[in-house]
Amino acid sequence: MICGRRMWLLGAGAALAGCGFQLRQTPPLPMRSIALVGFSKTSPLASALKAELERAGVALRDNPAQAEAVFDTLGDVREKTVAASTAAGQVREVQLRVRLRFRVATPSGKLLLPASDLLLTRDMSYNETAALAKQQEELLLYRAMEDDIVAQVLRRLASVKLGA
Repeated sequence: MICGRRMWLLGAGAALAGCGFQLRQTPPLPMRSIALVGFSKTSPLASALKAELERAGVALRDNPAQAEAVFDTLGDVREKTVAASTAAGQVREVQLRVRLRFRVATPSGKLLLPASDLLLTRDMSYNETAALAKQQEELLLYRAMEDDIVAQVLRRLASVKLGA
């Protein structure tokens, strides 16, 4: 009986290994250098985007004239609104939003990607007795949404045609 289970587990492991499963990776980007313009100095979204661009081998330039592409941030906003409250006015649910509006152009002004909006929302229950835990949950949800937006930005940057 035990030998049969081991054989089944080995067979299942071999099947998974041979199926070609692979974690999603950063797509290859057509530019070797990019300038990020318009982010605030304290933007967590900018920090996450910079880290992923560097991991992908793209050099970050401070001067847009020295870059192959210019990522122009038109809006980078975190929002929190009350989604539901009790009859007594206590907050029961909040909605978190991360919104990024951007465009990508060459240093000479040729538009590579038109103005695009990315918006992610998450609903979170709220309980005043667990305010500290809910604050930590909020930060984790914001970080997860920002990671999702960065992945979407990288996929859009991978579609850019520089030479045409």
